This record gives sequence, structure tokens and C-alpha cells, in this order.
Amino acid sequence: MIENTNGRGRGSEAGETPGCCVVKSPEYVAGHIRTVLKNGGSAPHTSEVQRFFKHEVQSRGWYTGELRKVAVRFRRTILAEHGLPYLLQVADRLFRGEVLEEKTFAVMLLEGMTPQLGRAEFKLFESWLDRVSSWADHDALVHYLIGPMIAADVSLLSRPPRWAKKKSRWHRRAAAVSLIHSTRQHKNFADIHRITEMLLASDDDMVQKGLGWLLREAAKANPEQTVRYLMTIRERTPRLVLRTACETLPKEMREKVLRKQLAASG
Repeated sequence: MIENTNGRGRGSEAGETPGCCVVKSPEYVAGHIRTVLKNGGSAPHTSEVQRFFKHEVQSRGWYTGELRKVAVRFRRTILAEHGLPYLLQVADRLFRGEVLEEKTFAVMLLEGMTPQLGRAEFKLFESWLDRVSSWADHDALVHYLIGPMIAADVSLLSRPPRWAKKKSRWHRRAAAVSLIHSTRQHKNFADIHRITEMLLASDDDMVQKGLGWLLREAAKANPEQTVRYLMTIRERTPRLVLRTACETLPKEMREKVLRKQLAASG
């Protein structure tokens, strides 16, 4: 990350003192990472990745496990040489692109570090929602960065209802997915009800799948309470949402919730 120019190359051209150390900018490091991702990708896997999306996505064809290993190595080096604020700047630049792996890599650089982050970083991640281009980079951002921060700080629970009111499908999906960590920790069930009520009328499949995912996690964490709630909303809940919510329930519970919908579809 630090280059000793010794009077040669860009250092001397920029008028810097020969022999000084030049600290590479976050943009430079992000550009280097983009090159690594481009050169290390797999063209055959790129076509496999495309099958998971209805619209065309830009992908380098990386497998998730390998991508995470590279991200961890970069994270260690950047933190050791420059610290967390610099790492955040690199990640911010990577999440500006259209390539799937670049955005996923940005999240992986910061994955597991949310206890060290605060409201300023949360605001930064919230701004990334405007840059989302697919469910994959959306869910990486919301599930691994935004969700854990909301679960750890109740004051951030004011944000999902605001997202639920937006026209953007990704903000509305985030309103649901951001509460999954809370659900798994048996927290904020009232907020799950509130978001569910706000999103039930959506006919966007990305929003419906996000809401169904949230309710499925609620059913895992607290099946009896969730089933009671699902019984009160099943008449006005889209089939995709209700079926997803019931996926992990015991057969008897699942059939109880789905009975009228099953009869209507049969």
C-alpha cells in the first residue's frame, strides 16, 4: 500500500521529495482491487451466476468462498497499514460500481466489524441503498452491515419504516431484511409487525420475497407467536409472502396457516 518512489515514477513527477513514502489513495487501492477481481474471475461461472437473476448483471464469475478469502487478506493489510477510516473509504468506492463482485467485496471488507462502527458509518451504508442494482448486492449490504447495526442499537429502528414508505424497491426490501438479525436475537417483534403491515400491499416480488424471508425467520425464532400473527393477516397476504413465511414451520402449523390459500389454489 505504501510505495517508496526513490525519485522515480509518479512520486518525482508530482514534485515530491525523492526517497519519501507515497501513501496510495483509497481510489488507487479500489482500482487495484477491481483489477484483481477482473483478472481472477471465471468466465464460465459468470454465465452460471446470471441464472440467478431476471435481468442482466455484470459479474466476474467469482465463487463466494474465494472472494471472501481475498477480501479478508486485503482487509488485514489495509487495516494494518492505514486503519479503519481508510478501509471504509476503499469500500465506499467499490460499492459505486456496477460489477456484482465489486459491491460484494466492499461488504466483505467490513463484514463482522459492525461493533466498531457508529451512526456515521450507518448513514454511509444507508446511502449505499441508492446504489443497489440487484438483490445480491442489496442483501449483502443489508444483511451483513445494516441489519447487525440495527439489532445492536434500538435508536436505528426508526429507519426501516422510512424505507418502507419509499418508492424504491430496494429501500422497501431493506425495511424487511434489515430486521432479520433482530428476529434471530428474539428482539423487536413489534417492529416486525409494523413493517409487515406497511409492506403487505406491495406487488413487487423483490419486496414480497424480502418480507417472506423476514417472517420465515420470525417463525423459526418464535413459531407460536408468529403463527398467531400470520393467522390474523393471511387473508390479505400475498401467496408468495405467506408460503415463504411458512416454509420452516411444522407441517400441521403450516397447513393451518395456508389452509384457505391451498383451497383457493386447488
